[in-house]
Amino acid sequence: MSVGADDVTALQGIVPVSHETAERLATFVALLRKWQPVENLVSPKTLPEIWRRHVADSAELVRLFPDSRTWLDLGSGAGFPGLVVALTGAPGTHVHLVESNVRKCAFLRTVIRATDAPATVHEGRVEAVLRDWRVPVDRISARALAALPELLAMAEPLMARGVPAAFHKGEDFRREVAEASQSFAFDLVEHRSRVGEGVILEITNLGRKPRQA
Repeated sequence: MSVGADDVTALQGIVPVSHETAERLATFVALLRKWQPVENLVSPKTLPEIWRRHVADSAELVRLFPDSRTWLDLGSGAGFPGLVVALTGAPGTHVHLVESNVRKCAFLRTVIRATDAPATVHEGRVEAVLRDWRVPVDRISARALAALPELLAMAEPLMARGVPAAFHKGEDFRREVAEASQSFAFDLVEHRSRVGEGVILEITNLGRKPRQA
């Protein structure tokens, strides 16, 4: 699968990619376009800018957290950001993809086989998968899965043990942070996206606040 100059340009300033990595990303994008009419994996209006809106935006995690190797991606869906992190991460990177939709899991496994991406699909609801999770994880990610209060509740089993998170959020992220702060205490660093209008919220030291009497 050939990759165009405009595709590689979308990644400039985010992460350096070899020709081989660019080809694997192109294979991923081609499969997404093939499955899109049936599965509606991404918003149709974003397809013309898929390299910038989805691929480059997801690759920001590799730029921001270059030392993270083992990732747990919640609600992986079309593979953003999880599969992009797997394909662009440093040697030794492995991404665990958690997805409850059976056909989306089939898509993720198809891409993994076609690109030899270092990733594993865990089929099931996030709460069920994390309940008995035992694999060491460097960082948790999620993109377009749920509002921040729900995300923190989902990730709490691992975050309460010290695992940090990096969540993509849109322009309305401050409202979500305020809502999450009603139930949780946490440290927050806001990383402005280089390719979009949103942010990546780096969250550490999560703890649940005592309920008000």
